[in-house]
Amino acid sequence: MKHVIERFIGYLRFERNASPQTIREYRRDTQQFADFITPPGEDAPAISTIDHRVIREYVGMMYDRGLERASVARRLASLRTFFKYCVREGHTKQNPARLVKTPKLARRVPRVLTAEQLNDFLDTLGQKTGGKKSRRKRPASAQSEHTEKVVLKRDRAILELLYASGLRVSELVGLDLGDIDQAGQMLRVLGKGNKERVVPYGTKAQAALEAYWPVRGELLARARAEVNPEAVFLNHFGARLTDRSVRNVVKKYARLANVNWDLHPHSLRHAFATHLLADGADLRAIQELLGHVSLSTTQRYTQASIRQLMDVYDKAHPHA
Repeated sequence: MKHVIERFIGYLRFERNASPQTIREYRRDTQQFADFITPPGEDAPAISTIDHRVIREYVGMMYDRGLERASVARRLASLRTFFKYCVREGHTKQNPARLVKTPKLARRVPRVLTAEQLNDFLDTLGQKTGGKKSRRKRPASAQSEHTEKVVLKRDRAILELLYASGLRVSELVGLDLGDIDQAGQMLRVLGKGNKERVVPYGTKAQAALEAYWPVRGELLARARAEVNPEAVFLNHFGARLTDRSVRNVVKKYARLANVNWDLHPHSLRHAFATHLLADGADLRAIQELLGHVSLSTTQRYTQASIRQLMDVYDKAHPHA
């Protein structure tokens, strides 16, 4: 089973174009299941012998250990995808995980920052970073100040583009130079399942990118390791930024701005969709821009938008 899991991970990476985070979760989930069905000191049973009763027993074990329903549902979804792959490759004739019911989950409406909050956050990014620098005990050297300016220009481009185009973090770090049409302000994005789409970006993101290009050239010039000459967003070594690095960037500026927000890259994607909807954009158009397969996934943002409207009403209406 170990060898099948490794081939499955390769399928996710090269055929499904799954993000590194998704691949890590699938690897962990399938390996934990393999450990569960393997007796101590023995080999795992053949995949063809695993039926839905084994899956149900595994689900019961997860509940006994106190796992949340969301965690159980995610692991069960991983097993469904794994056994679907096994059916395709001829390791078994049916998908036993499909016969096990997914636990019911409460539908969560994304918490979204208002357009005013987000615009203020992005517009004052450099000033608020500067405010933090001024409180240092030791004066910064000219070299460190230059490095911070370099990083700020790169990070501003990252944040502006996440909000301007509603990209997933994996889509952002996967961008190459050839994917950007600067004249038309359009991006060619490779999303989940290797599905390509084209999304626009605005003038503020364009300005941030233009300020970043000289910085990118500097990062490439001083790189000491193997570089990614086509990658848009680079780290200090000239390599392509990772998902985790971008998450750290978003958290860093939320912390520097001293705002009590649980801000992460997907927050900007939520804001992109909700603000478009609030300004009258068609739900089908938003679905295309986000790269959602199902319209029901996009419809979550109608609830978020309605809630924002109610908040405004409660604060502003004299009879609220």
